Amino acid sequence: MKPAPFAYVRPESLEDAIGVLGEHGEDARVLAGGQSLMATLNMRLSAPRVLVDIGRLPGLAGIENVDGGLRIGAMTRHAEVEVSDLVASQAPLIASAMPHIAHPAVRNRGTFGGSIAFADPAAELPACAVALGAQMTIAGRDSSRTVDADAFFRGLYETALEPGEVLTAIEVPGIEAGWKSGFMELARRHGDYAIIGLAAHVEVEDGRFGRARLVFFGAGERPVSAPRSATLLEGESWSEALGARIADALKAELDPFEDLNADAAMRRHLAGVLAGRVLAPLAA
Repeated sequence: MKPAPFAYVRPESLEDAIGVLGEHGEDARVLAGGQSLMATLNMRLSAPRVLVDIGRLPGLAGIENVDGGLRIGAMTRHAEVEVSDLVASQAPLIASAMPHIAHPAVRNRGTFGGSIAFADPAAELPACAVALGAQMTIAGRDSSRTVDADAFFRGLYETALEPGEVLTAIEVPGIEAGWKSGFMELARRHGDYAIIGLAAHVEVEDGRFGRARLVFFGAGERPVSAPRSATLLEGESWSEALGARIADALKAELDPFEDLNADAAMRRHLAGVLAGRVLAPLAA
C-alpha cells in the first residue's frame, strides 16, 4: 500500500522543528529513523498531513556521562547504543535489550528516542526505561521539561508528549552498587515484537534480594510494572518455591491483552516463566 498524501518539512534547527509542529498540531508527526512510522504510513494506520524530519538536526544524538548516569540523545541510532561501552557499563539492562530490537538493518536506521516516543507496548526500550527510572527530556516552544519514564507512557501508543513538543534525550541513572539487571523476551522469531518480555532491575546482597522493579512488556497497553510481585523478593534468596510464589502473584497482578499470538492466560503463565529465568541467575 501507499501512504496518504502528506507534506514534508526538514527544519534546520530544533527551534524551527518545534515551530512547525506547534503550527500544525495534531496534523504533524515527527520523522526520526522512520522504522516504525513508515510502516504505519504505508498501511494507512496513521495519516498525518505533515511529516517533520528531524534526522539532520544537530545536538540530538550521542551518548555521554551526566551526573554519574547516561544521557542518550533521542536521535542516537540503535546500532550505536548496542556497541557502546558506556551503555554496557552504566546501563547493562539496555545493553542486554538492544540485540532483541528487530534486525541489524532496522537498528542501523532506527533511533533510541524514536522507539521511546512511538511507545509500542511490545517494544523493549520503554520497559527498560521504566525499570531503570529514566527521565525523558522534552523540548517545547517556550521551555524544556523532564518527565519520569513511568509517567511518560500513558497508554497504547500514547505518551506525555504534547503537540509542538520533541523528545530530545533520555537520561538514565547510573547503576548503583548492589543492583543487577536482567532481560528476557519470548517471541515467535528473533527480531519480532515480543509476545511477552521482562526488564528487571533488582538489589542483591549476599544472595538475597532487596528492592526490585519488574516491568513487563507485551502485557498491556504500556510497560506494566508488577510491584506487588516484586515485594515477594525482599529478604529472600532464590528457590523454586519463591519462583512459584512469584508466578502465582503475577497471575493475579497482570491483566494482559489477547491477540493472535497468545491469550491472557498464556501471557500470565509466560510472565511467571520469564520471572524465574531472569531472577534466578541474578541471585547467584
